[in-house]
Amino acid sequence: MKAIIVCTSVSHGNTRKIADVIGQVLRAPIVAPGQISPAELTGYDLVGFGSGIFTGNFHKELRDFIEALPQVRPTKAFVFATSGFPEKPAKPFTGKLAKPLEQKGFEVIDTFTTRGFDTFLPFKLVGGLRKGHPDADDLLTAQKFAEGLAARIGTRS
Repeated sequence: MKAIIVCTSVSHGNTRKIADVIGQVLRAPIVAPGQISPAELTGYDLVGFGSGIFTGNFHKELRDFIEALPQVRPTKAFVFATSGFPEKPAKPFTGKLAKPLEQKGFEVIDTFTTRGFDTFLPFKLVGGLRKGHPDADDLLTAQKFAEGLAARIGTRS
C-alpha cells in the first residue's frame, strides 16, 4: 500500500515529530496541506491527517483542506494529534476530524493522540504545559501505533 501523511505543525513542532516517526514506519512522505492538492490524494491507499489541538479542535488549515477534498473512492485513513491535554473518551477531539473524512468517503481505521508542549494562554504565563513532550516514550508509542497500522494493511515505498 502507498501511504502519505498530511500534517499541520505550527507551534512547537510537536505534531511533526509524531508525523516523522509514523512516516518512517509507513515509508510515507509528510506534506503540509498547502503542498498537495486534494485531488492528488486519490493516488494513495492510506492517508494520515494530523495537527496539534487548539482550543479543542484541529488546526484550521487542516480542517479547511479536508473540507475542500472531493468525494474519494473508499480510501483508508488515520487521524493523529498532539495536545497539552488528554483526549476525553466521552468527547474525543479526533472524532471532529474523523467524521468529515468519513463523509468524504474515507474509512478512518484508527486514531492516535499524545501529549505535546502547550503554551496556550494562560499556560504561557507559567512556562507552558507538558514541557518536553512528545518525549521518547511518546515517540515509541507513535512508532508502535504505526507498526500496528502497517501490520494490518501493509505498506510499500
